[in-house]
Amino acid sequence: MKIAFIGGGNMASALIGGLIKRGAAARDILAIDVNETARSALAQQYGVDTAAAPSDRLRDFDALVLAVKPQVLKEVAQSLTPHLSGQLVISIAAGIRASDLAGWLGGHHKIVRCMPNTPALIGMGITGLAALSGVDSDQRKLAENVLSAAGQIVWVEKETQLDGVTAISGSGPAYVFYFIEALQQAAQELGFTDEQSRQLAIATFTGAAQLAAQSSDPASVLRERVTSKGGTTAAALASFERDAIKAAIVRGVHAANTRAKELGDELGGA
Repeated sequence: MKIAFIGGGNMASALIGGLIKRGAAARDILAIDVNETARSALAQQYGVDTAAAPSDRLRDFDALVLAVKPQVLKEVAQSLTPHLSGQLVISIAAGIRASDLAGWLGGHHKIVRCMPNTPALIGMGITGLAALSGVDSDQRKLAENVLSAAGQIVWVEKETQLDGVTAISGSGPAYVFYFIEALQQAAQELGFTDEQSRQLAIATFTGAAQLAAQSSDPASVLRERVTSKGGTTAAALASFERDAIKAAIVRGVHAANTRAKELGDELGGA
């Protein structure tokens, strides 16, 4: 499998690193970026070939991964049009709908649109994927192989569901960091040092997340097991309930979902 990355930023680097770690040959990967520093970094770190601009050599590749900012995707896609010959196009640009991208690519419909998240940078991401009808089963498998190099993957039936993926897992790391910030602040107010507060908050969060991941029980059951009647955990949870924290979190995710839809309208079009 020969993969060309259009854009050589952090997410492209994470995917390239993951692919090579799983056995992909560096000679089968191409990174295209206008920035010479980015190209040099990828060449030195992974040994992949690089280029400053698209060319007809892209016709020899099985998939093109669009890893550029949404604001420049239209221009980048139009520059790729002369070099398309049935390759799979994988877009990780947030907000850009596949139908708009297909138009910018001159009617090319072999497109898988993806929504990764930042833990992909350490191989712990999760990515939502949606395919246009022009994508065959082999190309779906190819998309899986590429994106799973940075973590777990979830296929959705409707592309519109990627707005929800964006709201939950795409933006989700920020929600987690927000909660960690709050735990650290509470720890500091209880007299712990900055480093102790950080250690206590992060270890608690990562440990609980791993416990949830490795357990077959729902999160609600795991929570109940920590909560003794009249105990300290019950006191904290009762305070959370009085402040409607769970409802606020749910409302926040819905707000992110709405904004994801709005961005699709703003960034797309002819």
